[in-house]
Amino acid sequence: MIIGVLSDTHGYLDDKLFDFFSCCDEIWHAGDIGNAEVIRTLADFKPLVAVFGNIDGNDVRIETCKHQRLLREEIEIWMTHIGGYPGNYDKNVRDSINLNPPDLFISGHSHILKIIRDKKLGLLHINPGAAGFHGIHKVRTAVRFAILKKTIKDMEIIELGPRPLTK
Repeated sequence: MIIGVLSDTHGYLDDKLFDFFSCCDEIWHAGDIGNAEVIRTLADFKPLVAVFGNIDGNDVRIETCKHQRLLREEIEIWMTHIGGYPGNYDKNVRDSINLNPPDLFISGHSHILKIIRDKKLGLLHINPGAAGFHGIHKVRTAVRFAILKKTIKDMEIIELGPRPLTK
């Protein structure tokens, strides 16, 4: 199973994402989607799993949820928008992640691309960075990887280009 992960589109989808995600079985959006049109466009392209972020309005929130806990192959996944990262998990997920850690924890929000192993909890954390124009990031990014049984492999990052300073 091949998964494409993005976050923080803030209403903008770069055409390069569709080439990068063309081989994916599913697309996962880790919040700050921006509008329901982004949801529809992605869902029309590939099966979509999405969570809402702090900037998302009711149009996005009625089609998504705050947390997604799911199983793909033999990997337990937890995706939420504001989650922090190993050693600095957000207070709203800290207790739950320590009590019931997934194999893969995905969050957005920081606009900073991070792929980090949490050795203490035995999980992989992915923040795909930000694919949209709004925020502090300098380069727009997304991630693609494969899941085979209990293995996450073939991690790839796409740099979509710089975030224009005028947007």
